[in-house]
Amino acid sequence: MARTISLLYHDVVARGDFASSGFHSAHADLYKLDEAQFVAHLDAISARVTPTERLFTFDDGGASARRIGEQLAARGWHGHFFISTNFIGTGGFVTTADIRHLAAQGHLIGSHSCSHPERMAALSRDRLLLEWTESRRTLEDILGRAVETASIPGGYYSTEVAQTAADAGYRELFTSEPVATPWRVGGLDVYGRYSVQQRSSAHLVSAIAAGDLRPRLQQLAYWNLKKVMKRAGGTYWLRFRKSYLRLRTQ
Repeated sequence: MARTISLLYHDVVARGDFASSGFHSAHADLYKLDEAQFVAHLDAISARVTPTERLFTFDDGGASARRIGEQLAARGWHGHFFISTNFIGTGGFVTTADIRHLAAQGHLIGSHSCSHPERMAALSRDRLLLEWTESRRTLEDILGRAVETASIPGGYYSTEVAQTAADAGYRELFTSEPVATPWRVGGLDVYGRYSVQQRSSAHLVSAIAAGDLRPRLQQLAYWNLKKVMKRAGGTYWLRFRKSYLRLRTQ
């Protein structure tokens, strides 16, 4: 399978207005860019590469998705928007009309589970199947078409997470693993992604989009370290990270 560079974005908000779109916490807010920063990213990327169909991905289904979709469409680009379906129509999240609008612009709509579990890989097989099948059914009812793409909340990948997604009828699954070579699980194509945070400069993101090796290896090294801590710490890791981020933002 060919190398694929995918960027993992979340929300784009007015400066400091973190509560306006998506999940709101010290951790979630790390992944929210302000509008000027996002435009700078798009400009820098366009100066180096022609975006592929899988370059831009956006998780959670925050209310800013509609505005993001319009910015991409104005440049003739398309993105993948992954929706946590239990939150559709609630404060800070997309509505059914927003989802249809994104699809009409040519953007791809996919599942980000129903409830956005904190530790997807820790769920039972039955719960995983429920998260994948119910979210897919909800989106297909909204769009009137098949939904065959999904992304995993929180970066908690496991083979069973992928296999249950395949069993639920998905054909593509996006993870948070910062790698460019896809792999297959049960007939499902699995794609890694490179995370984008507030601190990610336009230069850094455009370098990753262009396939530069150094920033990709740096993110992979950090990811592997964090993955070890997630597996070893379980829920204790989540509690520690939440407490640390709360203190850092006070």
